[in-house]
Amino acid sequence: MGLDTIYNHVALVLQAAVLVLAALFPIVNPIGSAAVYLAMVESIDADLQRKLVNRITVYSFFLLFVSMLCGGKVLSFFGISLYSVQIGGGIIVALNGWSLLTKDAQKDRAATPNPEEVLNQAFYPYTLPITVGPGSISVAVALGAHLPTQLHVRSFVSPDILAASILGTTVLCIIVYICYRWARAAALLLGKSGTTVLMRLSSFISFCIGIQILTSGIRSYIQSLQ
Repeated sequence: MGLDTIYNHVALVLQAAVLVLAALFPIVNPIGSAAVYLAMVESIDADLQRKLVNRITVYSFFLLFVSMLCGGKVLSFFGISLYSVQIGGGIIVALNGWSLLTKDAQKDRAATPNPEEVLNQAFYPYTLPITVGPGSISVAVALGAHLPTQLHVRSFVSPDILAASILGTTVLCIIVYICYRWARAAALLLGKSGTTVLMRLSSFISFCIGIQILTSGIRSYIQSLQ
């Protein structure tokens, strides 16, 4: 294999990795998700937040990667349609956004969370659906179906696709880690009023995203009946 062939091969893998990152970044929305995350962990101390962020980052990586790798096959095995995931996930995201939007901040501060209980919630709700929601899973499943064509291979389980998906997902999760890890520092720079505005706005956006995912699922369901 010549140097030109190797270069073209690596360039193709990098292009696929960029495609993964570009497709997932807008829907994961690490900055907006970090604001919602901060609203939920405002009463948690910094050391516990670091442990929680580490778990969220790892869970997010595996959830996205597994969704790309075999998400479509898992849904087919259990007889679950993608619109069902969208409808159920949309309801959860919308309810969570509404809860954050209307919660009493003073009551939240008064409560002292149990560290073990907080870490047990790292997957749900902090990873799913706050960080990686049904919309992100839907995009990941679609990427899993598209990448073999992009890289001219027959199966998703090939070195090229695995490398591209791992690289793209890793970069995205690093961004998630940075946004979550330093969310409190950013809140200090914004000040109390600025942070409150950002949290309420992000909660409202989360609620709207949930409604959008829900309506998309309902639309897909109606189309499947025609």
